[in-house]
Amino acid sequence: MELKSEDFGLFIIGAGPGDPELLTLKAYNVLKRAEVILYDNLSNAELLDIAPERCKMVYVGKKPYENCTPQERINELIVKYAKSHKVVVRLKGGDPFIFGRGFEELLYAETHGITSKYIPGISSMQGSGFIDVPLTHRGISESVWIITGTKKDGSLSKDLACAMQTSATVVIYMGMKKLAEISTAYKMAGLGDTPAAIIQHATLPQQRQGKCEVKDLQEMALREGLAFPAIIIIGDVVKAREIMSGQQYYQKMKPVRFSA
Repeated sequence: MELKSEDFGLFIIGAGPGDPELLTLKAYNVLKRAEVILYDNLSNAELLDIAPERCKMVYVGKKPYENCTPQERINELIVKYAKSHKVVVRLKGGDPFIFGRGFEELLYAETHGITSKYIPGISSMQGSGFIDVPLTHRGISESVWIITGTKKDGSLSKDLACAMQTSATVVIYMGMKKLAEISTAYKMAGLGDTPAAIIQHATLPQQRQGKCEVKDLQEMALREGLAFPAIIIIGDVVKAREIMSGQQYYQKMKPVRFSA
């Protein structure tokens, strides 16, 4: 197959939540041609096996609260390799445009004259389905708020206060160090009994999870041994299966009859 100009450059690729089989076909095809892969600690190392043997692998992991590769250094490496190689992959866990700084890296590369492309990945929040928690469900939740638990200055996003006033599902990324603060915010608003869940290493064999009321998030996490990387989900969808089975929901639904 003849390659075109758009088949070369920098590719910002979402590695998905963990299970390598959840990688998109488009991402797979680019990885097969990769000459350099800059990967982080949240992308499954098995995905590196897709690349040719001659591909150069560069680890640029950033583990919260630990030593990490500074973003400035990652940007420098992206430009360095994209200037000297035809197919450079920046492989990031989940989706790189959802709290992944992928767009920041794409813009930086473009300011240096590098052609850049984005390939989405399944976000880690969608791992909620692996613990029977839909992010939305008719009659329970009509929307989703996606919030960062740790802003650039280290604080919890103030958007949480707005989200708490709705019936929306609240998904919090990077919030494991803020469990006490999150619980307190809900309790102060009289919402301490709202269902909540934490899922760690979603879609992987070592996946762990726990459910509780939001006021008990910190205690539950300690009891279940839950830590980063994890997603926090708050809202009635956490009990969706229990709610739907407990109601006369399906009995109330009349069967649809079709005429021949």
